[in-house]
Amino acid sequence: MISKGLIQEFIKALGQDNVLIEPSDLHVYSYDAAVLDPVVPGAVLSPGNSQELGRIVKLCNENRTPLNVRGSGTNLSGGTVPAAQDSVVVLTRRLNKILEINTRDLYARVQPGVITADFAAQVAQQDLFYPPDPGSQTVSTLGGNVAENAGGLRGLKYGVTKDYLQGVTFFDVNGELIHSGSRTIKCATGLNLTGLMAGSEGTLGVMNEIILKLIPPPKASRALLAVFDSLDKGSETVSAIIAEKIIPCTLEFLDNFTIKTVEDFRRAGLPTEAEALLLIEVDGHPEEVREEARKIQDICSKIGAVETRIADSAREKANIWQARRDALPALARLKPTTILEDATVPRSRIPEMVKGIKAIGDKYDLTIGTFGHAGDGNLHPTIVTDRRDKQEFERVEKAIAEIFAKALSLDGTLSGEHGIGLAKARFMEQEVGRASLAYSRALKKGVDPNNILNPGKMF
Repeated sequence: MISKGLIQEFIKALGQDNVLIEPSDLHVYSYDAAVLDPVVPGAVLSPGNSQELGRIVKLCNENRTPLNVRGSGTNLSGGTVPAAQDSVVVLTRRLNKILEINTRDLYARVQPGVITADFAAQVAQQDLFYPPDPGSQTVSTLGGNVAENAGGLRGLKYGVTKDYLQGVTFFDVNGELIHSGSRTIKCATGLNLTGLMAGSEGTLGVMNEIILKLIPPPKASRALLAVFDSLDKGSETVSAIIAEKIIPCTLEFLDNFTIKTVEDFRRAGLPTEAEALLLIEVDGHPEEVREEARKIQDICSKIGAVETRIADSAREKANIWQARRDALPALARLKPTTILEDATVPRSRIPEMVKGIKAIGDKYDLTIGTFGHAGDGNLHPTIVTDRRDKQEFERVEKAIAEIFAKALSLDGTLSGEHGIGLAKARFMEQEVGRASLAYSRALKKGVDPNNILNPGKMF
């Protein structure tokens, strides 16, 4: 339990309305989108400015109270599950201002609680482009995107959150404001603390302000849908497109089970007889777009696409991408428990990974829908199950371990964009080795000697 004295200090710093301590108010902050046991925190705090944020970080450290920062709680690896019942959850919802959109130097300054899609829309109004587009973008926050190094559909061509991160100010455990990065494109001053914060999952500091790079929008784009009568042909086409040195904006894969589930959910006109679909978009200069779309059609036909169709209108293009974004919510309707993984492999190994996932599903008699960002090797095998079925869930856990092992055997990684959190921490040594984990723990101990910042995560 958090002491009454500390609660009073929080109320003094933030005001009564911004300190939640009633059990009925706390439960919603006990879990995130990962399938893990909830842990109800001792208090939930909502700072409204930098001074308040720094003050409560310092109070938590002085009182050895674990602190978990939470944006919208959309993360899929347990990163915002509280460490214990004496933990404090710090919400960023009131730290939600876009402080600057600089159209001359092409950057923006934001607070961590800004919603990703809202930010991208305001940037677009200035005829600029912020490419990272995680599937949760309509509710996820930019601070959470940085903490998890979030990706998205456009990651193949444009990269992920870290590729647009120019600077961060954050609070250390003593409530001191740390400055890193710059408004300039190039910055070689000191240690790369900005890069360290990307993917740090709240374990090294508490973000206060973020500087993000913006770019000009593409002049043209074209979306294609390619239909295949086998998983092998679909996955082999992904490798073939990349091997031809064509980098689409997006290159997404859906298997038959996912196609049928999405079509039942959305009625988007997807070909439910297809064993695999590729959803592809190219963008850039209009002539370049036409040429790349033609080459991709040729590659698809050569490998054996039953059909390749180009979206004729903005509406049809929007329908294609909405169908892809509907994959997870559509699958989540089928059973009470949905487990979405993001093991990632080199792009040339996609065919092997797709076959491996199917074999693992068959081995454990599980329903797995596979979709994802195939162009950058980031697949999302999604297991639909019921956690209350103990026998089936034991098989699920064994299957997840084998999916990770398969990805690592193909020179892949545990996570392409969801992070490690609690869910994958036990697998970390398999990928990075004992010495790397020891180094990470030493770094964590150096900046957080009392281990209050999101303890138990990742390391």
